[in-house]
Formats: sequence, C-alpha cells, structure tokens
Amino acid sequence: MEERNFFERLVDVSPGMEIWWDSSPVIFENWCKKLLEKADPADRGLLQQQFDRMYNKDNPQHQLFRGVTTNPPLSLQVIQNDPAYWEKVAKDILAQNSGLDKEGLFWELYKTVVKVGSEMYLPLFEASGYKEGYLSGQVDPRSAFDKDAMIRQADEIAAVNPNVMVKVPGTKQGYEVIEYLTAKGIPTNNTLTFVLPQLVDCANTVKRGLETARKNGVDLSKWRSVITHMEGRFGNLGGLKDRAQEVGVELSDGDIRLAELAVFKKAYKYLIDNDLPSKMLSCSLIVGPTVDGDDRIWHLEEKAGASTVVTCPPSFIDKVLFLPGVEKIKFEKDRILEDIPKDVMDKLLRVPYFVKGSAADGYTRDEYNSHPALQKTAEQFSKATDEMVAFAGRCLATN
Repeated sequence: MEERNFFERLVDVSPGMEIWWDSSPVIFENWCKKLLEKADPADRGLLQQQFDRMYNKDNPQHQLFRGVTTNPPLSLQVIQNDPAYWEKVAKDILAQNSGLDKEGLFWELYKTVVKVGSEMYLPLFEASGYKEGYLSGQVDPRSAFDKDAMIRQADEIAAVNPNVMVKVPGTKQGYEVIEYLTAKGIPTNNTLTFVLPQLVDCANTVKRGLETARKNGVDLSKWRSVITHMEGRFGNLGGLKDRAQEVGVELSDGDIRLAELAVFKKAYKYLIDNDLPSKMLSCSLIVGPTVDGDDRIWHLEEKAGASTVVTCPPSFIDKVLFLPGVEKIKFEKDRILEDIPKDVMDKLLRVPYFVKGSAADGYTRDEYNSHPALQKTAEQFSKATDEMVAFAGRCLATN
C-alpha cells in the first residue's frame, strides 16, 4: 500500500481540487473500522494514518475531505447503520412534536441526519472562512417537479446549520428554485444533472440569482454554488452503449468513460471562459477501463490539474485504496485541459444521444424532465425516500 493514497496524490497536482465524502459523515468511523479489519495486517498502520488525514476534527484545515454530499439513499444508510439509535431519535422527536404523521416524522428524521452530519464539518467551515466544510442536504426527490414544495423544503434544510448547502435537482422546476435560493444567498448543489445544457443552464441561473442578491444587498459570505455532473449515470444509466448500437457504433467501456468526460470537460471550460462563480462537482465515478490488463481510473486521471470538486462514496474509495497497481498510475499535469482523442470523438459524434447531450443547446428546459438518466435516478432516490418514510411509520406504530 502506498504511503500517500491515490486521492492525496491527485490533489497534490491539482490546485483548487476538493475531495468530498459522498455519504453522511456519521458512518465514517464505522467504515474505517471495517476497512481496517479487511486490510493486510502489515498495511493497517499506514491505512489508519490515511484515515486520520481524511477527517480530522482537531486539525480540519489540513484534512483531505473538504466537504460532504448526501442524498436520500445515503441518509437511509445512516439509519440502517444503527436502527436502534434512530428509533430512539424518532421517539424523542415525537415527544416534542405531537400530531406528526409518518411523512412529518420522516422529514424531521431526515433533517436530524443532516444536522448531525453538518455539525461534524462546522470546524472546517469556520476555519476556512466559510469557503469549505459544506454538507449538501437534498430536497425530497419525490418533489423534483414541484417548485413550491421544493422551495418550502429548501428553506427548512438551509435553516438546519449555516454550512448546509441545499441540493436541488436539474429539472425545469429545479432551476427556478436554484435562482430563488441564490437570490437569498443560500448555497446550492445542482444534482440530477447529466447533460451539458443542464450544467450551462445552472451556471447562468446562478449568475442571475447572484445579480439579484447583490442588487438587494444580500449577505453572500456563506454562499457557494457547485454544479454536479453525474458522470457514470450519463453513460450507463442513460444507455449510451445501447443507443450507439442502434446506429451501428460499437463503444468500449473506455469510449463511454471518455464520452462522460467530454461533457464534464466542456462544462469545466465553459465556467472558466465565462468567469462564472460556480464550481463543477464530479460524482457517480466508476473505476475503469482496463488497459493492458491494469484497471485505470480515467474519471479521475483525466481531471488532474482541475480546480473542481470530486465527491467519492465509501465504496469507491474502498475500491481505489485496494486497487492492484494503483500506485503505478501517474498524473499528467493539466490533463483536464486536454481534448478527448479525435478517433473517439469521431465515433461519439455519430451517436445522436451523445451529440444532443454534449451540445450546450442540445436540450431545452422543457426537455430535462424526460431525460432517461434523470427519470431513473429520481425514481431510485424516491424509492430510498419511501423506505425512510416506512421506517418512520414503524417508529410511529411502536411509539
């Protein structure tokens, strides 16, 4: 095992890059214990040192993780990690809030998960002058197409802690919510975003919201904007390979990873060229492809040099830390600025799905809601939310 892990080495060559923890901080300690148990005894001391550098409440300015992303499935994991504890929390909530139904109890439980996690990152938030240490709390994914409901939820989520960033979906209605929140100086994370038109739309929406905020004298000292590109979901969940086959194009796993990166790189460059204040956030990362028998991590290798956010779920970090040969992967300076190889782009540009998704004007706002990756992701997140509601229902029934 290498002394400084892959993520640390990537940050070393990428000024402005932030690695975020893509799960609730509540489960971090238990995750570390599980990884130490499965590690080779000879590596455990080195691994513990790396964990100590990932999150350090006593020295937050020097820790690897600079923020946190959460969503309903990740919040559900927190409850599943210790159901007895959360049953007690539910009981306390009910004692203080008579008349709650299961939906009301779910919402209070969800905000409590957000509160507990965000408090763990308040030291970094304060030490960084409110620039880092944010935790993203997502509006109810079942409300992804309901502007008024999302605004109500967003206002409540933002009030949980000053370092809570509201996660809003890239639906037609979601961008209206993002402009509203930005105008109030509330930090936002745009999620359920897969295609370049959404990313560009968000950047310009935020710009308009900021203009309104400044016109009204709104305090922006605790404001940030990140724009998420759910990379692996654009290719895999969106069915890029099947759509290519429909027009007689065969795409390898490497081609698909590069297609996703092509969209990200275009968005990254758009923000720079137009001097926009949002920061790109990369998620839904995938290890691969396999090149000459070795697993690569193109989703991250191609971002070397980028001033961007990269959010990594525990399962992905686990895979990378123990990836055979990961220490042999070297980073090219400013790789983020390099174009996708021409032969790959020539193939991709024969696929209408890719062409539409990688053009800044490929979709209108009215079309976002029907994108297959958005619909499938919203459905997955909604299912996890329903499971949290069911847990709340069980707690209500036994109270």
